[in-house]
Amino acid sequence: MSSDLPKEMQVIEIAESGGPEVLKPASRAVPMPADGEVLVKVAAAGVNRPDVIQRQGLYPPPPGASDIPGLEIAGTLVSCGGGVENLSVGQEVTALVAGGGYAEYCTAPAAQCLPRPAGLSWEEAAALPETFFTVWSNLFDRCDLQSGERFLIHGGSSGIGTTAIQLAKAFGAEVFATAGSAEKCKVCEELGARRAINYRDEDFVAVLKEETGGKGVNVILDMVGGDYLQRNIKVAANDARICYIAFLQGSKANVDLMPLMLKRLTLTGSTLRARSIDFKAAIGQKLQEKVWPRIEAGEIKPVMAKVFPLSEAAEAHNLMESSQHIGKIVLLPDA
Repeated sequence: MSSDLPKEMQVIEIAESGGPEVLKPASRAVPMPADGEVLVKVAAAGVNRPDVIQRQGLYPPPPGASDIPGLEIAGTLVSCGGGVENLSVGQEVTALVAGGGYAEYCTAPAAQCLPRPAGLSWEEAAALPETFFTVWSNLFDRCDLQSGERFLIHGGSSGIGTTAIQLAKAFGAEVFATAGSAEKCKVCEELGARRAINYRDEDFVAVLKEETGGKGVNVILDMVGGDYLQRNIKVAANDARICYIAFLQGSKANVDLMPLMLKRLTLTGSTLRARSIDFKAAIGQKLQEKVWPRIEAGEIKPVMAKVFPLSEAAEAHNLMESSQHIGKIVLLPDA
């Protein structure tokens, strides 16, 4: 590691499992990149729902990952480990990491680094990896969304939701979304949803049956869980794919599976954090080839909710848990 790098850095630790107040500023040694890794001076770090679940003690980091929260960063490479050939010190990147993002420096697998897209600020670049990797993996790789198909995203105003709407629309799908207020629904429609449904006032099953002429939707991406499963099955078209990536209303449901058989539905789901570097690298390659040019052309852009100093990570988590935000929440190192 370069001799001009500091030995200590500011981080945010999870002092114990609990509410946002357990996020505490601390000092740690600057990590060393292992073989195949790079060290990034963090210019911005994204805040995601898995960070909240980890803080609550319900989502421990995978073996070998940092206990510091934070799954996505953007910044400048300051050191490269052995065997890193396609990256060099000074490059500006955005990276998906398995932990360690809430810090001034963070190691990342070189294979999970992508160039910072031209025209994006540091905070916008940091808002890309977790949501774009997750959406691409589930929507296109797992569910094979095709141009012309009808797609429903629950939680359309979230970081995942705003990303999914834009990507599905860009690749030719007809997009529907649910959200919890008129303002959030308006944003979803501005991003490309044909119809956004305020779940507090409307039944998305009834609305979508009307909107689709009774045909239903081909792909559903759900972060809600609970009783949404039966309702998703009701609104699904024949041969539809329903994919779960989170369970904000719980992972258990009492379900009649007969319609799943009669409609030949596929029910699936995944988590990303514990998957292999090779798996994530393959997603990254597709994003760089198929999505990064659209970002640089201004066709797709992360929707930003609010930026907090790193030392105010607890306030950032409070905002996320309130569900009052639209888009991504990001941390910047303290000046």
